[in-house]
Amino acid sequence: MTGKHYNCPMENTKPQPSASAQIENPNQLLYALMITAIILPLSEWMLSVSLPIIRDDFGIAADSAAWISTAFTLPFMMLMPVYGRISDSLSRRRLLILGICIFTTGSLLATFSTSLTSLMVARVIQGVGVAGLLPLSLALITGVFPPAQRSQAMGLWSTVGPVLGIISPILAGLIVATWSWRASFIPGTLIAFVSILAIFWMTPATTRQVQYKFLKSFDWIGVVLLSATLISLLFYFSSRPITGRPALQDWRLFLGTVLFLALFIRHENRKTNPFINLQIFKNRALVTGSVSAGLRMLTLGGGLGFLMPLYLADVIQLDPTRSGFYLMVNPVAMTLFVRYGGRLSDRFGSRMIGIVGFGMITAVMLIFSQLPSNAAHWLIVLLLFLFGTGTGLMLAMLHQASLDTVPTADLGTASGIYSMIRFLGAACGSAFGGVLLQFYLDQSGTTQVAAYQHVFLWFAGFAILGLLISTFLPQTTP
Repeated sequence: MTGKHYNCPMENTKPQPSASAQIENPNQLLYALMITAIILPLSEWMLSVSLPIIRDDFGIAADSAAWISTAFTLPFMMLMPVYGRISDSLSRRRLLILGICIFTTGSLLATFSTSLTSLMVARVIQGVGVAGLLPLSLALITGVFPPAQRSQAMGLWSTVGPVLGIISPILAGLIVATWSWRASFIPGTLIAFVSILAIFWMTPATTRQVQYKFLKSFDWIGVVLLSATLISLLFYFSSRPITGRPALQDWRLFLGTVLFLALFIRHENRKTNPFINLQIFKNRALVTGSVSAGLRMLTLGGGLGFLMPLYLADVIQLDPTRSGFYLMVNPVAMTLFVRYGGRLSDRFGSRMIGIVGFGMITAVMLIFSQLPSNAAHWLIVLLLFLFGTGTGLMLAMLHQASLDTVPTADLGTASGIYSMIRFLGAACGSAFGGVLLQFYLDQSGTTQVAAYQHVFLWFAGFAILGLLISTFLPQTTP
């Protein structure tokens, strides 16, 4: 049987306005989505500050501690394209509410978890719930706001994460120091309740005909094969806690990854209505922007989200409260610069902003790889600020550069793929960080400071790769 071929509508195609673009007050929709956008950064910053305490509480190694983050990121990443794909036929409003309810359940379970296993299960449930927040929000904003207003809307929506990053590390430090790491899950639960009300009252119901029969014919086999590919890949990167073999040496997992990927590609090419029409990857802007966003999240999630809290606790010897204040510096910088990233890309082009952003991240990681344990604290604060500046400049620009050429009918699918690749980078960042740190800590003759320096150097290399790929971004946004 020969595979079916598709004409790709992605290239050189401008998105057409959707029916939802006719709502009377699109800003009201934006405000509701901004409330919803609080959930993810608040929860993840809480975990970042709590991670050293959780590690010590359960007495686990660095590569095992990384799976506390990965247990969330894995389902979160895998289900993004599912939410995006089914939202093209179902109500995005109802999917948002359903996802937040699932997240709330996971947060409550995490709050009352008594073992590492129960915490991991709770983190998985959280990831399943919030997987739809980013692709659904991106699709709604892109479909509702006209191109002339889209950059500003995405820039405003993108400020939520950095703003929450200012508050969350400090709040997490105080909560953990006063009560315990379990209490750090409570603020996310409360915001989830508020966001459900905001979506219900402020987000208009869809005017499209909802096609529930679509779920019966949905390509669930494609979902399973893609999920198996990603799970095998991450297990291969961090195999010791899973199979007991050293990282990147369990060739069974590597062969499984290749096999599942081949089966996925073969199945999708033969499917009349595939989970992911592989022709979508002919859109150069979408692919380049997604890979750049993935490498940005790899350095952000691994270098800052996972490695930095442990570095501040182990090397700089900071308590949770002071560590929270130091980590706050990065989102402060992101907040200051994220709204300007889209505007600057309109003026200088996406390519230039990508090069500048990754260049700043590379410089910061290189300097951290040379810092001694008695480095001046003002220098650490400055470096965290510069890191936030680089990542903040690229955020809205990458959203816009990746999705602007995607037709409205494919926005759900494209935003799901974009979001999945972004957070595949975050999952790989945490996994790499844990594996590399434990590898160097286990080497005889390697001091704790030297182990962290080696890992920072690796993340500088990942940032350099992002810089090279960003040179293929559109010179100007459409």
